[in-house]
Amino acid sequence: MANSKTTTPRQGSRRSLKKIPTIALLVESSRASGRALLCGIAKCAHHHGPWAFYWEPGGLEKAWPKLKALDVDGIILRDVDKLAEVPALGIPAVVIGHSKTEIPNMVNVVTDSSAIGRIGAEHLLQCGFKHFAYCGYGAAPSSTAGREAFTWSDLRRESFQRHIRLAGFDVQAYTTVPPASRAWRAEHDKMAAWLKSLPKPVGLMACNDDCGQQVMEVCKLANLAVPDAIGVLGADNDEVVCGLSDPPMSSVAINFERAGYETGLVLFRLLRRNRRVPSKITVPATHVVARRSTDITAASNPHLVKALQFIRDHARENVMVAEVSRAAGLSRRALEIKFRREMGCSIRKHICRMRTDQIVQLLVETNLPISQIAENLGFSDAQHFARYFRAAKQAGPLAFRRTYGRRAG
Repeated sequence: MANSKTTTPRQGSRRSLKKIPTIALLVESSRASGRALLCGIAKCAHHHGPWAFYWEPGGLEKAWPKLKALDVDGIILRDVDKLAEVPALGIPAVVIGHSKTEIPNMVNVVTDSSAIGRIGAEHLLQCGFKHFAYCGYGAAPSSTAGREAFTWSDLRRESFQRHIRLAGFDVQAYTTVPPASRAWRAEHDKMAAWLKSLPKPVGLMACNDDCGQQVMEVCKLANLAVPDAIGVLGADNDEVVCGLSDPPMSSVAINFERAGYETGLVLFRLLRRNRRVPSKITVPATHVVARRSTDITAASNPHLVKALQFIRDHARENVMVAEVSRAAGLSRRALEIKFRREMGCSIRKHICRMRTDQIVQLLVETNLPISQIAENLGFSDAQHFARYFRAAKQAGPLAFRRTYGRRAG
């Protein structure tokens, strides 16, 4: 009897042991987007794990020869050439899109290109530009890569053009090649000629930060001042790339960390054989992190320049239209007429946009309590603050933070 009492618990504890899932992570860490995705995945594993990870920063090409022998339970990977062979492994997989369109019968992670283009257009319009350009990526003429590799760039351009045209302006577009391409050196003179041909000052959106940094380097060689002649806006908000640019580059912030968390959560459900998972995870774009590359008031009227500068400098305060008029040196009615003609909106509407941008930045980038954000921005109380924000964004500040906040989970 004594033996049976000692044996039974050991057998029971053996039955209660569960295998820790091993997840293959084939996501690079050389860029801020990849690191943020990995951080989000790690945070999800801490909440829903434990998981064991096999991580190959070089991606699927390097991992493929040994992947079948690793006995992994799930896989998160970039969309690379060997992607078609992944379903044959018979394990749950989530693919992070970059160079290809969405992969059928797999969960896809895709950036919200429509929102990226819209946010970029809104920012450059608020700067007062009347001329606009877009620089995106395409395959080099000698390249065997198809246009599919840069679908995301095309989608961002289409959205940017659509919103600029809705405001009554046109967009001149240019297609270049990534800096890693052998054809990039030959592109210098062509891009310089295009940039010189643009009417000035011009607000230019690049498809991502790498492209924006290329544009700014060519501007230096062509003696085109940034932002006075060309205001440059990137996308991805890679702080290293934006900081290496001179002047530092403004960029559309994209919440890769939250997308990483949601990617891990979907894989967790797939491992549990939960069929109720989305076919697509959208990486949200939230706001522009403004730096010196777009720090300009491009309006032609000097009174309007003063008004826009005053609003920008006091965006965190409860600015009144009468104060803006005094700063501009015009009557309220005269300034309102000029504002509507050149900016396409009322003075109050522009103030609201600028203040809403400040609120979005604080909601997304900080953990400050809502009441403190309201106080910092000069609102009388949290209820007034919530009504103001909901009118602009069709969502309350707490709901917006849950959806777009950097720190998921």
